[in-house]
Amino acid sequence: MTSFAEATAVKAVNSHTYRGSFLDEWCIGNVPHGGFVTSCFLSAAALHFSTTHAARNQRHTITLHLTFLRRTSVGPALFTIRDVKLGRRTSTVHVSLTQNNDAEPSIVGYLTQSNLHTEDGISLPTKWSLHPPPLPLLSSTALKHDHDPNWTQQPTSRFSTFRKAAQRTKCYLPRHGQTAPAMADEWICLADGGKFTQHALGFVVDSFPQIVEIYPGTASASTSTHRMEGEKAMIGTRSGDDNAMTLKWYPTVLLNLEVKKALPEEGVEWLFLRVRAKKIENGRMDLEVVVLDEGGDVVALSNHVCLILSAERNTKRSSKTKI
Repeated sequence: MTSFAEATAVKAVNSHTYRGSFLDEWCIGNVPHGGFVTSCFLSAAALHFSTTHAARNQRHTITLHLTFLRRTSVGPALFTIRDVKLGRRTSTVHVSLTQNNDAEPSIVGYLTQSNLHTEDGISLPTKWSLHPPPLPLLSSTALKHDHDPNWTQQPTSRFSTFRKAAQRTKCYLPRHGQTAPAMADEWICLADGGKFTQHALGFVVDSFPQIVEIYPGTASASTSTHRMEGEKAMIGTRSGDDNAMTLKWYPTVLLNLEVKKALPEEGVEWLFLRVRAKKIENGRMDLEVVVLDEGGDVVALSNHVCLILSAERNTKRSSKTKI
């Protein structure tokens, strides 16, 4: 098994082109996990600004906007970067992902770079907080050993062969259920004991229990199989008048990310996520994601637009099929 750092690494082809590889073990069904792919975008931007534009000292992505045009596939991936605006404090690049020698990109996006260590300007306390407040955490040690009174590790789903990327994390959910409908809280860590570094935030903001699956009244909400990751494939929503368990896929249409804080260079073991949907209708939903560190400080904010599809759309279509 490759580590997250190894799997998301990219290499320069030239000054504005970078090559990576999407591995099957980081997929949902046949499609690479959207958050994993997002982290590869962050890796390409970081390398671009550590080499081609090293003099600008802007290695941190502070905003990212990705549009998923068509499904990606396992195999080589080419990231082509166009410098849109190179500035003193921030610079913006356009990044497109292509595969299989296809002229049409699978994903396109804009990333804004800066330096979170040297940012300077007005700072004001906003007194913002999550509502309802997250359940208290006794300690990360208690969490790791599943001894926390409020949080418990989610067991491996029987659909783990379909949800391979989800097995690369450990997810800890409220021991007595989520505190509000259409909302999920979790503590997350990498299953191999690795650390979340800056470019891992793309994966983190797409790794959470599925709102559709834990919504009160759905089939899976009455089972223990709440666990899910962001690229979103899981079991069990109501189908017509019955409550049969059906395999679902939740592909990302759009993903926005704003990074508020630089993580330590060595990374962190634990991060907290709250994900919330405002409206789920006609097979489409919004998701708002807030990421906090162990101290309760905001690390990143993210918004998604996702579809709710049959898993057959994932497993039975060709690699060039549009979502």
